[in-house]
Amino acid sequence: MHRHSIILCYFDRVLTLRLNPAEPLTAQLVRQLRGAIAGGEVGTGVELPPVRQLASDLGINLNTVARAYRALQQDGLVITARGRGTRVTAVREVRREPKRSIRKRLTEGVRAALADSKLAGFDRAEVERIVAAQLEIHWPSATGKET
Repeated sequence: MHRHSIILCYFDRVLTLRLNPAEPLTAQLVRQLRGAIAGGEVGTGVELPPVRQLASDLGINLNTVARAYRALQQDGLVITARGRGTRVTAVREVRREPKRSIRKRLTEGVRAALADSKLAGFDRAEVERIVAAQLEIHWPSATGKET
């Protein structure tokens, strides 16, 4: 029996890693952990699972998890201290590239997602509901505060 994906629940979030995808496991893990931090599911001060534990739970190599944690640390989102684990230190990354570059990447990503949605047959109202739900996760209107 071949596994096509690994699904695990951490921080009230389901982590799903696809095996043999176009996107490497490390990048998938980084993307999902960044999403959990940005969405407020994992806040400042929260300790991430130890590298060995997460690797074991996911059934992946511990170096994959270690690389993901290092990438998050380079972005200024977590800090790792030997013997003390890895903790979320910020909900905003240390910007390593100009804002206009990030804006361009965002525009290209949104354009691609919208094109995929249209080609998949979604109507505008459904796409607007999906986008609104994601905006609410990242910028909840109930609190009136941006994160």
